[in-house]
Amino acid sequence: MIPVKGFSGKKVAVLGLGRSGLATARALQAGGAEPVCWDDNPAAREAAEGEGLVCSDLRRHGAFENIATLIVSPGIPHLYPTPNPVVAAATDAGVPVDNDIGLFFRSFAGPEWHNYDTPPRVIAVTGSNGKSTTAALIHHILTEAGRDSQLAGNIGRGVLDIDPGGDGSVVVLELSSYQTELARALTPDVAVFTNLSPDHLDRHGGKGGYFAAKRRLFAEGGPDRAVIGIDEAEGAFLAGQLAEGPSDDRVIRISVARKLTGPGWQVFARKGYLSEYRKGRQTGSIDLRAIKGLPGAHNHQNACAAYAACRSLGLAPRVIEDALHSFPGLPHRSQIIAEADGVTFVNDSKATNVDSALKALSAFKKVRWICGGLEKEGGLEALNGADGHVIKAYVIGREAAGFAMQLTADAQVCTTMAAAVEQAMADAQPGEVVLLAPAAASFDQYDNFEQRGDDFTAEVKKRL
Repeated sequence: MIPVKGFSGKKVAVLGLGRSGLATARALQAGGAEPVCWDDNPAAREAAEGEGLVCSDLRRHGAFENIATLIVSPGIPHLYPTPNPVVAAATDAGVPVDNDIGLFFRSFAGPEWHNYDTPPRVIAVTGSNGKSTTAALIHHILTEAGRDSQLAGNIGRGVLDIDPGGDGSVVVLELSSYQTELARALTPDVAVFTNLSPDHLDRHGGKGGYFAAKRRLFAEGGPDRAVIGIDEAEGAFLAGQLAEGPSDDRVIRISVARKLTGPGWQVFARKGYLSEYRKGRQTGSIDLRAIKGLPGAHNHQNACAAYAACRSLGLAPRVIEDALHSFPGLPHRSQIIAEADGVTFVNDSKATNVDSALKALSAFKKVRWICGGLEKEGGLEALNGADGHVIKAYVIGREAAGFAMQLTADAQVCTTMAAAVEQAMADAQPGEVVLLAPAAASFDQYDNFEQRGDDFTAEVKKRL
């Protein structure tokens, strides 16, 4: 646990008592603060009180008297589309609003660091797609290289639930836009921006607000090194803002769209080969095509980002390459769950938006595509650019018929996962891939994307 500093003897309100909220309350107690907790869910309050935490209705009049700050969990709106009433009350009372990420960056460093040969480092990863895989891949590479590494944030453990940093240790954080937008302190040693595509626009007041939330990771404290994906205009703009000039190697540009040139530090992947250039000279290369856990250009972008982040810590290219080969991939993210009779079955339930689904489709040549669910803003037109990879679509979800009508590929309305898997498996031929890449949220039929991916996996394995 990381005890929270700066609030000893003070009351701190905690809104939301899920994983991060409970970890925050415990860490506040460990630092000498008095957490005052609230969640609209009575079961969550009961669980907190079972741990000895104090719950008090933060919605009541005068609830913020003598409160030093309010800590908000990621799922709770603090600005758009409308602030949660508790957040609005804190703002009206002049009480600062923060989150567990802000508390972590204020509290992680300790006096014992003066005795370390190498102070602990923090690598923070954000972006629209690939940030979970990139963060997990960095952690995997560091662990395989013998470095003490912890994975936390949106993946792994709660950020305040991890162990204090040891000599030479590294904390790898996956951070969402909700987290970067609200944190009052953001001071990673290495910050990674994978890419940007429209998502969570209602929570950020549009694409500009969404990008601004991501950009804060690089602007609030200024990382020592920034790894920036520049295949979108926003990433190229961000890299330009951070760099002092073309040869500034504090910014490492990455791409899977083109070869990068110039005197700076670049890592790019073309036709399955990763290349690293520094000061105009090639300093490393890896053949990514044989790495089973990282199929497709979108995963090659993740590999470039992870490679660059680990190189910035001084790891050798060969050490990184060896670790890439043993990376198993993440559940629900281009996860190969079975291979039978020449057909490969891939679970990419995390492909919850059009852009991530398009990247998943582009990773394979002959696809039996299971898609559908709760459609997000922006429509599905961009998916039709992957028609050349799709043999047939099998559409699930309550609005499957409407979803199917927007696709130009041959589409069959199946509605349920069981029906879609059964039909796709009956149709599939050797050399083809049965891919779950929904391009939609799961909430019309499932509690979350993990449950949807588990259902797909179960239906496939039941029939093999």
